[in-house]
Amino acid sequence: MATIRANPLPKSYVAPDASGAKLTPNIKRRILPAGPAFLNHLRLTIHHEGSFTKHDDYMSKERERLEQIASSSANVEDDLGVGDEPETEEILSLDPKEWKKQDHYAVLGLSHLRYTATPAQIKVAHRKKVLKHHPDKKVSTTTPPTTTSLLTGINLNTNDDAFFKCIQKAHEVLTNPEKRRQFDSADPQLLEDIEEVASLKSKTKDLKESKFIETFAPIFELEARFSKKQPVLMLGDIDASKQHVEAFYDFWYNFDSWRSFEWYDKEVNEGSDSRDDKRYTEKKNKSERARRKKEDIARLRGIVDLTLSLDPRIKRIKQEEKAAREQKKLAKSQPASGANTPKGKSKAEEEAEKLKKEEEEKAAKAEAKKQKAAAANAAKKARRAQRAEAA
Repeated sequence: MATIRANPLPKSYVAPDASGAKLTPNIKRRILPAGPAFLNHLRLTIHHEGSFTKHDDYMSKERERLEQIASSSANVEDDLGVGDEPETEEILSLDPKEWKKQDHYAVLGLSHLRYTATPAQIKVAHRKKVLKHHPDKKVSTTTPPTTTSLLTGINLNTNDDAFFKCIQKAHEVLTNPEKRRQFDSADPQLLEDIEEVASLKSKTKDLKESKFIETFAPIFELEARFSKKQPVLMLGDIDASKQHVEAFYDFWYNFDSWRSFEWYDKEVNEGSDSRDDKRYTEKKNKSERARRKKEDIARLRGIVDLTLSLDPRIKRIKQEEKAAREQKKLAKSQPASGANTPKGKSKAEEEAEKLKKEEEEKAAKAEAKKQKAAAANAAKKARRAQRAEAA
């Protein structure tokens, strides 16, 4: 058995003094399980029965699932919810030569957005239409009714090519800011709405006040797109203040519109190189644009006039101003009335006091006159006495 040897203490060793410090008493503390390590322990225990192997298998499958989701979302382009409108026979049978008469928004499937469509939405809609109607995509895989086997598998419907040209033209117009502005000024849907507004005058004779905002607010929302000054001051509600109503009509009576009419310009005759023809056509187009612009301004002014004549808020504002004037007039006349005098005296009493005051003033003047005459007499007597003494 091993023994332990301890060296003897040196003779100069002195034992240290006893410490006066006391040990801290035992304190019972409650430790709460928390933190990422504890949470991992819970997951391992609850979901994987405490098995690290099951936990590792689960994590590897989860990583694969997330990678698949990420790869699929990266390959799918957001279609922005455009380009899926149903295509009618009328749209599919459009003639690309009559491209100025076609609805470019309807061709690209943007009828529900129209002038509010963004460049990104136009791009996506065009891409969808091209993928669907490109001539290479339209080659039929079935045998068409033909007498020769040389045309087997070929699509003989040339209208698909025509509609594809319409798609390309619509994309060209809507992606060019200047051409799109010209088309928006002559939008077929806009023209239908303008015709509907023109027929409104005959329907507003018996218009109820409660229907005023509901009837006219959409009209100004339709016209607001053409304002150079943004934001546009709208009609407001039925309880709008006088300041808002006056500012609204001031804005619309001085409405500055960017709407143009170049879309209706006539093209120079094909094959004509004559400068005179080009100058004549341009001059005629310019005068026609000016005429249309003048008519459009007059049309909008007529809408504002009609709105002003039927606006129930104008009647309310006039009544409020009349009531304010009467109240002000009444307030001015109240201090002069007998019932509201400071002492509450009647008119007869005031007149009696006035007569009494006048009599007192007259008596005071007479007394002053007597005193003045007496003083004058006394002065005369004094002068006479001085003369008599001197003689």
